Amino acid sequence: MKLYYSPGACSIGIHVLLEEIGKPYEAVLLNLREGAQFQPDFVGINPKSKVPTLVRDDGTALTEYPAIAFWLAATNPEAGLMPAGAEGQARAIEATDYAVSTMHMQGFSRMFRPANFAPSEGDAEAVKARGKEIFAKGLANMDKALSGKEWLAGSYSFADSALFYVSFWWAARLNQDLPANVAAHYARMNARPAVQRTLKAEGLA
Repeated sequence: MKLYYSPGACSIGIHVLLEEIGKPYEAVLLNLREGAQFQPDFVGINPKSKVPTLVRDDGTALTEYPAIAFWLAATNPEAGLMPAGAEGQARAIEATDYAVSTMHMQGFSRMFRPANFAPSEGDAEAVKARGKEIFAKGLANMDKALSGKEWLAGSYSFADSALFYVSFWWAARLNQDLPANVAAHYARMNARPAVQRTLKAEGLA
């Protein structure tokens, strides 16, 4: 397998899952700031021009965080990343989708790329504020989901990698406080050897 990633981007969560699985893979750094995602060689692999992108052993590419995370968990049952039963699996997908589609794409994207949402430069600060509001609400919802348990789906699963990456952005990149249950989850994630290896590999340790 081959993971195309950018250090500290959302692909860090998939990087963690690959480390949890422990099978051979190649991590290929894509310099997003220099526009490597738009170069013909990568566009030929993923025309969406985004990370994470996973090229599997049969040569086919899989894109979109929830799909990659679910596939890795489903095809590597020995790693214990897939919750048992339909309820646990649905909860894991629910949490993953919320972290990616709402907290990341609606919240963080507004904070870091306000021009994509603002009709004019004068609206940028209002867009950023709305993004922070969306993200903070997301953290509150995740905090409630973690009430009385250590992991989102009851047991450790692929969903926890998604909450980890948005928590990493908030706590490590923006130096903002996490709510109590999410902070405890973030600490548990940082204590996992797979996370420590990922952070070191991406130059973020």
